[in-house]
Amino acid sequence: MISKVHSGAVFGMEGYIITVEVDMFTNLPGIDIVGLPDTAVKESKERVKSALKNSGFAIPQKRIVVNLAPANTKKNGAYLDLPISIAILVASGQIVCDRLSDFLILGELALDGSVRSAEGVLPMTLKARSHGIKNIIVPSDNATEAAVVSDCNIYGATSLAQVAAHLGSEAQIEPTTVDVEKIFSQANSFDVDFADVKGQESVKRAIEVAAAGAHNCLMIGSPGSGKTMIAKRIPTILPDLSFEEALEVTKIYSIAGLLPENSSLITSRPFRSPHHTVSNVSITGGGTIPKPGEISLAHRGVLFLDELPEFRKDAIEAMRQPLEDGYFTVSRVAGSATFPSSTMLIGGMNPCKCGYKGDPTRECSCTPNSVRNYVSKISGPMLDRFDIQIQVPSVKYEDLANRQKGESSKVIKERVTKARQIQLERYKGMNIYSNSQLSASAIEEYCQIDETGRALLGEVYKKLGLSARAHARILKLSRTIADLEGAPDITPVHIAEAIRYRSLDSNLLYK
Repeated sequence: MISKVHSGAVFGMEGYIITVEVDMFTNLPGIDIVGLPDTAVKESKERVKSALKNSGFAIPQKRIVVNLAPANTKKNGAYLDLPISIAILVASGQIVCDRLSDFLILGELALDGSVRSAEGVLPMTLKARSHGIKNIIVPSDNATEAAVVSDCNIYGATSLAQVAAHLGSEAQIEPTTVDVEKIFSQANSFDVDFADVKGQESVKRAIEVAAAGAHNCLMIGSPGSGKTMIAKRIPTILPDLSFEEALEVTKIYSIAGLLPENSSLITSRPFRSPHHTVSNVSITGGGTIPKPGEISLAHRGVLFLDELPEFRKDAIEAMRQPLEDGYFTVSRVAGSATFPSSTMLIGGMNPCKCGYKGDPTRECSCTPNSVRNYVSKISGPMLDRFDIQIQVPSVKYEDLANRQKGESSKVIKERVTKARQIQLERYKGMNIYSNSQLSASAIEEYCQIDETGRALLGEVYKKLGLSARAHARILKLSRTIADLEGAPDITPVHIAEAIRYRSLDSNLLYK
């Protein structure tokens, strides 16, 4: 008797359906697994045999052939242990189930038959639903993660014996349910606040503009001026994630194996801050089995690169295309995987190698040539990706001694959220969620300026020798500043403020 069990796998960001087929015939006892299994899948036959024996089932004394269809796709991971075991039990008659085709089953088995958690459960559950499979058996540790998918019955399994009893109608597993609204109501609790930041009013204003339009921002300042402190508070002023955005982010973390234990949804915007020794593959994603990198793990959130010039040049340059396009494609022999990368890039750097160029209290020990070499570690095209380039001055003692609290993150967030709502309404149906995503044609349509504004921008363009990309970024920034004020039109005042946020273009720091 041939048995068939539906299971799943993940490639890139998407799950796909695998059919586990088992046949038995009289020959030397053993298990053969075919269908392009990787090492982890090939080793599953030993885990399966021990799990069957220790769960009280008989190991068929026949030749067992396990086929993983489609046979031309590489299979990886240990989450096929459970479906292979069930298929063997059905083929040998130890389980009688006439509704096996209604289930998708996945999970890794321990030698004692218990079920261990798996990676990528959410995308596999979504794919099962799209194929009309509504009954899904997953490890109990992943049950709440899968249960956020509506219109599906999610059964969290703790052991092979429990799954066998459920399929054989001997003892049913209760479906797992989650209250999505309750999860979101408990979200967005932060232990940091912009009210903690002393002084730096101009920098906080620039960060508010960046958050309102999802603009990339580069902060340049001496050590201890507050760049890292400010960056860590940016998620506290970003709009709440929608359910669709939360699903996107949760899928990425599920695939990467970074979803917190017993967590069903990531409801706070991610904040990633990799060390400067990180490789370009770790930043963008890749590997033999493509996995998302830091720029994708920060999708819909913030990627903070502190000490930006200390990062490897190839790692920095590798981000240029993902930042521009909002996605990154990894091509491998097995196929191409595309990972999303719609993130706010926040960079922090010193003005020179010693860190004190332009500081009013400390003398810079760098030579002009040393300063140029330090800044040139970041290419012009990469600097152009930062819509906002601002100086972060050292904090004055008067500001530090001032016991009065500044504006809270809650107050700033209200303004940012209002500006984002204006943008969502303006670009409805265009797959544009913020001003930073505007294309050249969209800039022409939505960033129109009057004669006075054109004259101002034209004069600055010639005087500073701006690039076409810098010109476009100034217009997008101006649109965001106008949205923060609720102004329908961009005025010269908005343009003037946007120009002030281009410190490197205007050579304010290095003149």
